Amino acid sequence: MARKERLDIVVTERGLFKSRSRAKRAIMAGLVFVNGQREDKAGTQIDPDAKIEFRGDKNPYVSRGGFKLEKALKVFDIDPDAKEAIDIGASTGGFTDCLLQHEAQKVYAIDVGYGQLAWKLRQDERVKVFERCNFRYLEKDELPVKVPLIVTDVSFISLRLIVPGVKKFIEQDGDFVALIKPQFEAGRERVGKNGVVKDPAVHKDVIKSLSDFFLEEGFKPLDLDYSPITGAASKNIEYLIHLSFTELTAEFDRQSWQQKIDKLVYTAHSELGGS
Repeated sequence: MARKERLDIVVTERGLFKSRSRAKRAIMAGLVFVNGQREDKAGTQIDPDAKIEFRGDKNPYVSRGGFKLEKALKVFDIDPDAKEAIDIGASTGGFTDCLLQHEAQKVYAIDVGYGQLAWKLRQDERVKVFERCNFRYLEKDELPVKVPLIVTDVSFISLRLIVPGVKKFIEQDGDFVALIKPQFEAGRERVGKNGVVKDPAVHKDVIKSLSDFFLEEGFKPLDLDYSPITGAASKNIEYLIHLSFTELTAEFDRQSWQQKIDKLVYTAHSELGGS
């Protein structure tokens, strides 16, 4: 019997990807199938003669962002089924599309831009589109709802600036899933050329600082993971955080959370570092 090998090594040796790091990103994004079954762990041991397919041209979502939220829903055990949700920074609609494909009842897709949301989502009666809308200044009379789930993937702005708005529109004990982008949180002096933040120590500081801020604002961190794909242009490693809007923030174990941050950042850089 042939000795089994890591999936990322096999697909790289077969020439499906130019580098092992690119292979890892594709695998964790759910784009690689082994003998017809999706494999999303780069370290999975497989038979070197197994049938491997790359299905990158069959993205089930309108944008690659859908894969980020898909991982969050799976890892954080969040079920949007029959729920109303808000997508802050909807852009093309990757997060919105993911929510709908997980049976969300209604999604309020909010973005400061115009004309970006995919046509199929505009035509979906479950989607309420808010364009040219800066969520930071959205008032309750403009969106008179409170929802159990809010998700966000925003750029060129710190998450700290949208949290006051989130508090206005989220139900008590509601779930808040945010994509942490270190390049927009670290401060200019800690961001490298072309907006890239490579230093793991900076990533740890960013997550720790944001976690402290969330706690002060009434959001308890529940879980943390890294995005299966890096930033499209910068290739920055990004992180997914799951928070609950709750009165029980005093029960938070800061020491265990810091250990989780340290371990996760190390794993993320081991899996996604390089290009």
